[in-house]
Amino acid sequence: MIQGTGSDVGKSVIVAGLCRVAHRRGMRVAPFKPQNMSNNAAACASGGEIGRAQALQARAAGLAPETDFNPVLLKPQSDRTSQVVVHGQALTALEAFDYMAHRGRLMGAVMQSFARLAATYELIIVEGAGSPAEINLRAGDIANMGFARRAGVPVCLVGDIDKGGVIASLVGTQAVLDPDDAALIGGFAINKFRGNRRLFDAGIAEIEARTGWPCLGVIPWLQAPAKLPAEDAVALSRPTAQAAAPLRIAAPMLSRIANFDDADPLRREPAIAFQWVAPGSPIPRDQHVIILFGSKSTRDELAFLRAQGWHHDILAHARTGGRVLGVCGGYQMLGRTVADPAGVDGTPGSQDGLGLLDVTTVMAPHKRVRPAQGHCARTGAPVHGYEIHNGDTDGADCARPLLHLADGPDGAHSADGRIAGTYLHGLFANDLYRAQWCTHMRAGTASTLAYDASIDDALDSLADALEAALDTDGIFALARTTAAIAAFSL
Repeated sequence: MIQGTGSDVGKSVIVAGLCRVAHRRGMRVAPFKPQNMSNNAAACASGGEIGRAQALQARAAGLAPETDFNPVLLKPQSDRTSQVVVHGQALTALEAFDYMAHRGRLMGAVMQSFARLAATYELIIVEGAGSPAEINLRAGDIANMGFARRAGVPVCLVGDIDKGGVIASLVGTQAVLDPDDAALIGGFAINKFRGNRRLFDAGIAEIEARTGWPCLGVIPWLQAPAKLPAEDAVALSRPTAQAAAPLRIAAPMLSRIANFDDADPLRREPAIAFQWVAPGSPIPRDQHVIILFGSKSTRDELAFLRAQGWHHDILAHARTGGRVLGVCGGYQMLGRTVADPAGVDGTPGSQDGLGLLDVTTVMAPHKRVRPAQGHCARTGAPVHGYEIHNGDTDGADCARPLLHLADGPDGAHSADGRIAGTYLHGLFANDLYRAQWCTHMRAGTASTLAYDASIDDALDSLADALEAALDTDGIFALARTTAAIAAFSL
């Protein structure tokens, strides 16, 4: 199990890299994260959903996404509530206090998934969540040491030196842990090191002397992770270098933005200057395209969008001939109204959309979760991706769909073709579609990016770097068959 001294220390990326290392060695390896909190989700063939980080880790292991890889997923839909997804299915929405009080009851679901994986794969690489040093959350924990103790899983603790204070974070974690929890830690690793590795030799010696844990490696600052889809929304706060490019695209950073890695292929296109627009900032008037990406709470997001004044920017952009695209929740926001009579997405009620598409959306209790494929209605270019949404959208503009999927048309176009919406996530990961779309948005913006292949190249580069920096043999040697797995009965 890879645990971290805090959030965003690189756990997800390290697990993905280790999965690729093990897969290349011919091992039957699978990722596992007992509990994840993210609005970036991936659809499984079974109809369930898991965190996108676990889908990427599965890809690194040569596997398709399965709900057992992430049995508990929390999808924040307000500052205080999250939708609780268990074994891929949305069960309920709970306030944080209520979830923390009852989360221990989900350990059975977690162990069921873990036992099924243990019966199928020879190695499971587990990702923790946050930090085990948050001992105020230890009672009922299913994400870190609570799971590790229950399953008897050994732990490698990762510290992020780029954040500063890495010696204190590692030594301090041991100091606050229950001794039986600390005993599960078989070693530590340092991530995101810059400069001469020898300059930190004394620091490593100090950590080893104070904790008794061996150092399993020091990972340098790597470029490969920047080419991989990010799961944590903290990635949106990092500045994006803007190059002089012929096609300018802006996307507002919505408050409950979901599956924002839909933008990754566009951000990496040499012909595109892509920018996230932070709350409180206007959308620049010189953009060719504005994209509204998905959101966990469409009606709340409409209120947030209006509070930023972005509705004025978007409507002015459309009136002056600019193009607007909505994806999933963004598609719903472009319509005339979004109604939620049953309170599926929050408080029951209805709200006006931006009115740029002649469609209306009604939230429904059923949630559509599935991989999907088809072709572009305009060019015939093949597409594949996935759907994860509540809500049924219909109206006159749906007669001009954006896509034709296997089970029918998807999305809508305005009469002049400048406003469009779709429910298909992952659309821009399709190289031919993206190339044709860019040219249609502005002539001369030819695509040179093979996005899908670049993900596997990045995973291989990541695996190469981890094998060079870490004692991967030592890390894999920590793994052991546990009595807890053998004794657990489904």
